[in-house]
Order: sequence, then C-alpha cells, then structure tokens
Amino acid sequence: MKKTQFRGIIILFAAAFIWGSSFVAQSIGMEIIEAFTYNGIRTLMGAAVLLPIVASKEIKELRSALPEKRKDIKRKNLSQWKYGVLPGLALCVASNFQQFAFIYSTPGKIAFITALYMLFVPIIELFLGKRAPKLMWICVAAGAAGLYFLSLPSGQFTGLNLGDVLSLICAVFFAVHIILIDRYSADIDPVKLSFMQFTTSGVISCVLMFIFETPNTEAINSAILPLLYSGLLSCGIAYTFQIIGQKHTEPTLASLIMCMESVFGVLSAAVVLHQIPTSREVSGCVLMFAAIIAAQFSDKFNPRRKQNP
Repeated sequence: MKKTQFRGIIILFAAAFIWGSSFVAQSIGMEIIEAFTYNGIRTLMGAAVLLPIVASKEIKELRSALPEKRKDIKRKNLSQWKYGVLPGLALCVASNFQQFAFIYSTPGKIAFITALYMLFVPIIELFLGKRAPKLMWICVAAGAAGLYFLSLPSGQFTGLNLGDVLSLICAVFFAVHIILIDRYSADIDPVKLSFMQFTTSGVISCVLMFIFETPNTEAINSAILPLLYSGLLSCGIAYTFQIIGQKHTEPTLASLIMCMESVFGVLSAAVVLHQIPTSREVSGCVLMFAAIIAAQFSDKFNPRRKQNP
C-alpha cells in the first residue's frame, strides 16, 4: 500500500477548501449560463493557468538535453497525452452531470449525493482486486453519516428527482476520476497531468456547448466572476493539488479528505452569505473530521500489512 504522508493530507485539505468555497460560485454561474458553457470555459481557464508552467518545463527539458535526444523527448511528451485523456473524460462527465443537477435539485442534496464518491472509491477498488482495511470502511461509513447530518439539516429527502440521479452518476465518475489519478500520477508530472485533463475536459464540453447550447457573449461576461473563481482556483489550482496530494495518499483516504469540500462549503456560506450552520450541521463536521483522523491509522491495523511488510 502507498504510504500516506502529512504533506499529501495538507495539500488535499487545501483542494477541498477551494472546492467548497467555489460551490457558491458554481451555483451562481449556473443561474446565468448553461452547464456545458460553464464547464467548458472554466476548465479551459484552468488549462490556460497551467500552460505557461508546462511549456517552460518542456522547453527547459529540451534545452538541457543532447541534440540527438531531443526527438525522443518530443515523442515522449506527445505520448504522455494518453495519461490525461481518461482522467479528463471522467472529469468532464462528472462535472457536467453535477452542473445539470442544479436545474432539478437543491444544493444541499447535490452536495450530499456527490460526496458519496468517498463510498464508491473503495467499492470500485474492491472490484479491481484492492481491498481496504476494515477500519477504513468504518471511517467511510462515519464520513457518510457526517455528510448526512451536514448536507440534510431536516434529516429527510423530499423525494428523489432527476437532479438526485444526475448527482449520483456524478459521484460515480468522480470516484473513477480519483482512481485514475491514483493510477497515472506516478507516471507523469502532476502539473502536466492536470493540464492534460483540463484540456481534454474543456474541449469536449465546448464541443457539446456548440451542439446542444447557444452560448451568449453577454451572459458569459455577466458570469465572468464565478467563472474566474471556478476556473483559476477550483480547476487551475485545486485539481492540481488533488494530483499532487494523491501521490502521497491512499485513494480511499484521499476521497475522505476531499469530501470535506462540503464542510468548507457550509463555512463559506456562513461567512459570505451569513448562513449560520445549525448544531446538526456542526455535528456532521465533527464526525467527518473524526473519520478522517481515524482513517490515517487504518494501515497500522491492517493484518495483510503485517504479513507483507
């Protein structure tokens, strides 16, 4: 099993904070422009932020290499695009299903159902032959209970609707995205992988935008602030943090940490929108924090780890 390091946990917490604080921007943006338009523009913004970094790294690598090796380096850089296509496709499907869910469902229900990706990660990995320790499953269950208290203050669903189904599909693909990042982050520079997945997701979303939507320049200009926040911070920085953090963190624990975006979303709403959390919501935050802290010790109680040091 991959050893979890403290820096990976801190970086993933930073990603969760940015995602949580940008949830308000995502909701506002959806009121102004359509889903494919919003996601296409913001993911390409994220790619644009990382482009100078990726380009400078490749230029530096080419300049420092011997002339006879430069052709091989260019071929290798071109072949590395395969690492970004699958994560980019998963990200595109997940983010667009989530964006469409705002049309039919409420933000609280979307937040709860989307964050169920922390349950789908160990389930999918189980089918891939990778078993998580028992304590990790307990932590996942506790985290899900915390999300229930946090995201559903009334304790009841008002009825399943199309938005809830879209959010559930979104959660499955976010889990797939986490697993793919865990697979490919060891084979490629994190910033380059992040740039490639944003480019893939952005191009696909923009193609769908022109097919199914009617992008309006005036509406896009009106949504420029939420687009900039989601594009520069949520995509350009937070998803790059996810890739870097997952290089040092187990996928199941990583999903637990990243679902803290719901906690930070509540805190951001309290500060920005003056929506003070209830005691039930605070209990959910505490329960999630406890689950994440306990999950850090799951590997120590894994009997397979003792048999195969």
